[in-house]
Amino acid sequence: MNWLIIIAISLISAFGGFASGRLGDKYGGHINAPHHWIYGLILIVIGILWFHSWLGLPCLAYGVGLFISDLNDFLQLRIWGVDKPHQWKFWSIM
Repeated sequence: MNWLIIIAISLISAFGGFASGRLGDKYGGHINAPHHWIYGLILIVIGILWFHSWLGLPCLAYGVGLFISDLNDFLQLRIWGVDKPHQWKFWSIM
């Protein structure tokens, strides 16, 4: 496979993970559930395990984007619960 295609798919997957994480923060932050950095970490592990598969790299990139979108909750080790009220910004990671 062409490396340019692989890089493009990875970047699109990473942005998709970041975007879905940020939108989940806005529209699903009131749900008492695990924070989405945990799902990003799970996808990173799955992506590493399936790295030689055609699905491994996009899964890894999506997980990294999802993880970065909830970086503040990870740094404060928030595992479960409702997000604290805050001003929502799409590009904000902290």
